[in-house]
Order: sequence, then structure tokens, then C-alpha cells
Amino acid sequence: MLPEQSLTEPIPSAPATLPARRAAVLGVGAALPTRREPSAETERRLGLPPGWIVQRTGIRERPLVGPDEATSDLAVRAGAAALAQADLPPERIGLLLLATSTPDHLLPPTAPVVAHRLGLTCAGAIDLAGACSGFLYALALADGYVRLQHTCVLVIGANVLSRRTNPDDPKTSALFADGAGAVVLGPSESPRGIVACWLGADGACWDDLYIPAGGSRRPLTPERVARGEHLMTMKNGRALFRRAATGMAEAGRRVLRQAGLGLDDVAWWIPHQANHRLIEEARHQLGIPADRTVNIVDRIGNSSAATIPLALALEAHRFAPGNLLLLTAVGAGLLSAAVLLQW
Repeated sequence: MLPEQSLTEPIPSAPATLPARRAAVLGVGAALPTRREPSAETERRLGLPPGWIVQRTGIRERPLVGPDEATSDLAVRAGAAALAQADLPPERIGLLLLATSTPDHLLPPTAPVVAHRLGLTCAGAIDLAGACSGFLYALALADGYVRLQHTCVLVIGANVLSRRTNPDDPKTSALFADGAGAVVLGPSESPRGIVACWLGADGACWDDLYIPAGGSRRPLTPERVARGEHLMTMKNGRALFRRAATGMAEAGRRVLRQAGLGLDDVAWWIPHQANHRLIEEARHQLGIPADRTVNIVDRIGNSSAATIPLALALEAHRFAPGNLLLLTAVGAGLLSAAVLLQW
């Protein structure tokens, strides 16, 4: 419900302006928990041979939240950093999109809480559940809103996946981590900004990676919790690997074709940081060199929708003005997405 005083306030008319040419990145921010679990420690806990995790995933350590931290805490930190870099007052933000698979609560959505804590008094706010592709889906939606409304949008990817994994399952607990990254988009008449977006979905593979219980299909019961059905389940890791690698490469090719561009135009490829082997397989299929690939999964792990904005924020020093960045992701669902962004 709207605040009571707003019901009597006049509704301002929208300016009759043409859409902005581009939605440009004005600022980026990152938030990682201070606690780190080295893969060697995870191996000892799971009874795995030394070096098993690094050899198979490339992950050397995973950032994990403390007992009093939640998704909104990481999202607020990342969002505040992005706003500070953009040098924007909170009232300049017209919309907050939070891409997450681990909201603070099932109800209400977490985005309004984050907006309130950031002081975004003039912004709408909503969660987007797009798994590992969620941040790119949010960027695509933000692109249209920025250009049509001539306003700024704060896009955050944030997850606390350590609370959605079975600590005794090496297929998930050795991979997934916690973190948040944020981007502020604003209208621009320069060539900078989002050049093209491509989104895809294949619901036939919906249960390759999923949480069986906790939704309307299988509500939580004590028995289902006792069986661990409230935690992430990977049914067929090899099949998921093949689909994800092929899907990321295909998403990249599709968005380049849509923009009339080729791999030679791309300065940097920033894939979803799933694991090193998957990134390498997708890189070979896409045909882009390793020295133009951003791969920081060794130190951030897989925090789903947070990995691409984390890479943008943590590796921003590597991007030169005018560089064309290719962002690609595949996530549970299966959802795939790609965005071309001129830095």
C-alpha cells in the first residue's frame, strides 16, 4: 500500500522525450564476506583427497557469510559502493532490481528492504529470480527502463548460497559461495552503454539443478527438511556441464550476431563464474582467447547471479573506455542470457 500522504499528491506528468540512446554504466560496487573457506578446509571436511576441488573447479577459496549476515546485507553494501562511485544521490535512482535466488524471506521481496536501507525514496524495487542468469536478465530490463524513463537504475546481484547447499554434498558445497555485485545504469547519448541483449530459456531441463521443496509444488514439512529437500540438488552434473558450456557460447554468438558484430570486436569476455572447467569449455566453444577472458572464480567461487557484477566491479581496472564487453550466463531453469556492453 502507498503511504497515505501520497494519495493526495498530484501525479507529475511524464516528459515527452524520446528514449535515450543508451543505458550506460555510471558506477559499480562489490561486497564479499570477510570469512573465507579455503578449498583445502572444505576437502578435509568432506573427506576428499587434497587438491580435489581445485583440480575439478579451479576454486581455491569461497567467501561465506557469518551467522548474522543475510542477502540484504551484502546487497546494501554493494549498492552503496556503486552509488558512491557513480556520485549519485539516492533520489536519482528510479528503480532497484535485485537478482537473487536467496531472498531474506519468501515474503516480502528483499528489494524493497534494500531500497529502504539505501535511502532510495523515489525508486520502485523488485526481486528477480533468474538463478545464475538473473543479473543479465535484470540488466536487459534495466536497459529499457533507463532509456524510456530517462532515469537511473540500480541493478544488484546478491546471494547467500551457503544456506541453500548441503554441506555434505561435494557437488554443491565445494562450488557455491556468497557475495554481491552492483551496477548503476543511467541514460546516455554517447556510444557507451548496453549495445544489445539476448535472453533464452529451456524449461525442459528445469530440474537439472533445483531445490525440491519449499515452493507451492512441494511445501516444506518436517519430513522433507529431514531429507534435505530444502537444499540444492544437482541431478546430473555432467549433463548440466555440457548444457551450460554450450549455452554460454551460443548466447554469446547470438548477441554478437544480433548486434552485427564479431569476436574480434570484443575486448573482454566476462562469463558467469561457475567453475574454471566450465568457463574453459565455453571459451573454447566460443573461440575467444584466454587473455581476453575474465576468470576470477578461484577467489570468489560461484555466487550465481552475483558473479558477473562482482567481476565487473573487482576487475574494472582492466577495462578501457570504449572497450566492448561480452557478458554471458547460463543458470538453473535452464535460463541463458548475453549482454554486449560498451565500457
